[in-house]
Amino acid sequence: MGNLYLIPMTLGDTPVNRVIPQDVQDICRNTKTFIVENIRTTRRYLKAIDKAINIDELCFLELNKHTKKEDIFSYLDKLKDGDIGIISEAGCPGIADPGADIVEIAHRKNINVIPLVGPSSILMAIMASGFNGQSFTFNGYIPIKTNERASKLKELERISKQHNQTQVFIEAPYRNVAMFEDIVKTCNKNTLLSIACDITCENEYIKTLTVGEWKKIKPDIHKRPAIFSIFCK
Repeated sequence: MGNLYLIPMTLGDTPVNRVIPQDVQDICRNTKTFIVENIRTTRRYLKAIDKAINIDELCFLELNKHTKKEDIFSYLDKLKDGDIGIISEAGCPGIADPGADIVEIAHRKNINVIPLVGPSSILMAIMASGFNGQSFTFNGYIPIKTNERASKLKELERISKQHNQTQVFIEAPYRNVAMFEDIVKTCNKNTLLSIACDITCENEYIKTLTVGEWKKIKPDIHKRPAIFSIFCK
């Protein structure tokens, strides 16, 4: 029976050797079956690791919001033929993507699950924020509608102040500007906001300011992967 490897991917067009350890690259070279969020993205990633990898010899099983639950259970049957690697669209599998579903099944089947080292935009954003890294919550996507979003942002401020806790959330890149505008319109001027955009990429942008200070700035974050964090002292 093979191992189930959780294989990190680069966060954009970052050179592979800059953020992916050699041991992880070697595992990719020797693995023949991959459970992936996006087949095309994974193919490009594997070719970036080693152009000699024969993509046509590999087996790719899709795991995304369109995957039927009954299909997921059969994916791990491939372990009888060797190791399987899980690769998400970007960053670490199982964090803000469907990879956790297959890992849960693997544990139930007593399969060896091995997480590998690589970039996590969420953790790196917290590291670079200057906020509390001992107590934080990743909230995923918060509501889209302005009134519901405003209510959620006020709740996150309250929790942050009450528990001295960093509150982290994300948005679809094409809605980043709307998210930013709602934050500066809704949150207290003394609330700290950190925006971490295109982490590890050439045009990386990370800045922490108070909401009051952000009101004087229009960050260029449209259609760029970003992590938002707020903290109330």
